[in-house]
Amino acid sequence: MTFPAVPALMLPVAFFFASLSGSAAPFTVPNAQWTPVKDGVFLQESGRQVLSDRPVFAVGVLGDQVYAGFGDGVMRLAGDRLEGVAEGPREFVTRMRTVGNALWVMTKSGLHRFSEGAWTAVAEGPFADVCGFGGDVIAAKENRLYRYRDGKLEPWSVEDPTIGPISALACHADTLYCMGFDRVFLFDGLRFVSQRQEITEFGSLPSKDLRDMISMGDRLIVGTHIGLGVIRGTAASSILGFDGLPHNEVTCLEKGFDRSFWAGTTKGAMRCVNGEFQYFTASRWLPDEHVNALACAGRAVYFATDKGIGIIEYEPYTLLKKADYYERHLEEWGQKRGAFTHKLDRKGDGWVREVSDNDVGWSTHYWAAQAFKYAVTGDAAARQNAVDGFNAMKWSEEISGIPGFPARSVWAVGETGHQAEGGSGGYDAEWHRTPDDRWEWKGDTSSDEIDSQFYYAWIFHTLVADQKGKAQVAEHVSRIMDHIIDHGWTLCDVDGKPTVWGRWDPEYFAGKGDYARGLNGMEILTYLRVTHAITGNQKYIDAYNKLIGEGYADLIVVQKKVLPPRIFHSDDRLAFYCYYTLLQLEQDRYWRGVYRRSLDRSWEIERIEQVPWFNFIYGALTGNDCEAGPAAEHLRAWPLDLRHYPYDHTNRLDIQPPKGYLPYVGVERALSPRETNPRRWTENQGALKGKGGGSVSDPSGWLDAYWMGRYYGMILAPDTTDPALSSVPRRGLQLGAVPYDGPPMPDVLN
Repeated sequence: MTFPAVPALMLPVAFFFASLSGSAAPFTVPNAQWTPVKDGVFLQESGRQVLSDRPVFAVGVLGDQVYAGFGDGVMRLAGDRLEGVAEGPREFVTRMRTVGNALWVMTKSGLHRFSEGAWTAVAEGPFADVCGFGGDVIAAKENRLYRYRDGKLEPWSVEDPTIGPISALACHADTLYCMGFDRVFLFDGLRFVSQRQEITEFGSLPSKDLRDMISMGDRLIVGTHIGLGVIRGTAASSILGFDGLPHNEVTCLEKGFDRSFWAGTTKGAMRCVNGEFQYFTASRWLPDEHVNALACAGRAVYFATDKGIGIIEYEPYTLLKKADYYERHLEEWGQKRGAFTHKLDRKGDGWVREVSDNDVGWSTHYWAAQAFKYAVTGDAAARQNAVDGFNAMKWSEEISGIPGFPARSVWAVGETGHQAEGGSGGYDAEWHRTPDDRWEWKGDTSSDEIDSQFYYAWIFHTLVADQKGKAQVAEHVSRIMDHIIDHGWTLCDVDGKPTVWGRWDPEYFAGKGDYARGLNGMEILTYLRVTHAITGNQKYIDAYNKLIGEGYADLIVVQKKVLPPRIFHSDDRLAFYCYYTLLQLEQDRYWRGVYRRSLDRSWEIERIEQVPWFNFIYGALTGNDCEAGPAAEHLRAWPLDLRHYPYDHTNRLDIQPPKGYLPYVGVERALSPRETNPRRWTENQGALKGKGGGSVSDPSGWLDAYWMGRYYGMILAPDTTDPALSSVPRRGLQLGAVPYDGPPMPDVLN
């Protein structure tokens, strides 16, 4: 078959991008089909824990003071510790409720009241619950209700042995509802009513093993040992796993804020917001997974567990403010090292920067974020960061001493940190000392590195570089491209031999690299396309046409592998690096169709993971709906605490594909970052288990996605001018790794 040659012309969009250098306005995608996401104010959660060596059975809040109930009495929260309460009850606390201006504490043998600094023993007996009703305080003990008036507790109902002991109360529909072990009933002011036609005439609750209940407007929410029940009028229904409930064994319920409610379970806590559940588990959010009780006050939630108190607090944020928070995090946690950004590794009781297998590649996300930020805002500091990034990238090629061969990473001899001890794919690390003995650079460079370099080179060239900078970009990409061409479509290391993964040659494709023909074929065509667009040199488009004629594009449409054992999530990031530039530059109708079908296929496979960076690239290149809403929600759900915690969601009940998605690659559904860990775009967003304790994520990928979304108009600027909602104060703290203590990195741009 004869394939059409590509003319030596640049796609008009490339000229348009180039004209934007130094502008402070988002790029408009013609006829975009997505709905832009307003960067409205949302509540960002953050968590902390107060540990205890004995179980906490109850928790309550009065004013600004938090109280905890133990097996031998009451304690209060004082900062990050618990301290004793001198005059409180000295016995097993079963429940706490705040009603009116008082904290009511129930123990195994009495009811106690705390108000205006004084404790009162109200009555003896095993009281189960207290609630406000019609201006009164109602208490339940066994089969009877009591009313608290004028400092005294008096009987309000007759004792009814037929209803069983009352375990919970709720004021709902101007009526006092009661819960027994196996039924919900009410008290109408004269008698207890449990007839089905007045309680649950239609439908049924998921179980008769009832745990707690709360009133939420027109719904009475009932917690059971196998899910949630909902009573509306006299109709009863269930909320189970296939309705989105993560775990079913409910222990307690509490009304939250912003029309939300909370459910404690034997495996974490759930927040229901607008009918959707957010899941909070140990050890990121809670000291222990079994929640004994919970209490809400203002925008804070307190969880009583067997190992202490978990606290989740909410603060108004915008995505712009969150972006600034992550910029501060990079500084405070010592994640910046010159122009490079790093994740951190645990070492003893502290943290060190990981000088990894591919530092230049990971850092391109941060540099791209700064370039997009500059293009949107005109911020001079962002531009300088972007320039510094290109300087570091250019230096990574010059430091090797091999023209056109970039280093994976650079290490200053004697610096504080963790120098990578291995290479990708389980191979040994290849560190080489520079002649001046000041630096080491990591060799055995792979295609990953080259993908990231061409991605950022194009972004820097089109959005940031001045004329002198454009010439330097042209020199950089042509040196790399000439090296690959001159070495038979390979990267050749200090030994003159091709690296393990830096190969695009026919021999590689005919042997162990057969599986990579689609992806690697697209990579090498992308490099040639970008180099031609930046340099205008005819030889690169000639080489491009030559490789197309040799079948390098034959498997691009199906480059994404969907069958074991070749399902590599890390390859998805590499493919989207290439799509981003290739589809901007290719103008031939035939080949645009090939690359576009490849992109559409790949994004449909990836869509279920809801990775913002993938979504925004797809939207920018096609104008199609790119699910900007779920992408923005993913960005909102990233935790502020970027440390990794272990998690295990293998027993969740809600792991099934959302409507409209197919689980192509073993991902049943995307898990929210708040429920797992902040993850790079190379990772499986549906992984049900994760390790923790050993690393702190680098937020550069988040920043790249956010500012790309802003640049293309998927995410709008906040509509508030309040600086407290767009930035965070700089505190000058050192929280993670110590500052970089090596020699200054050279400025090679001249």
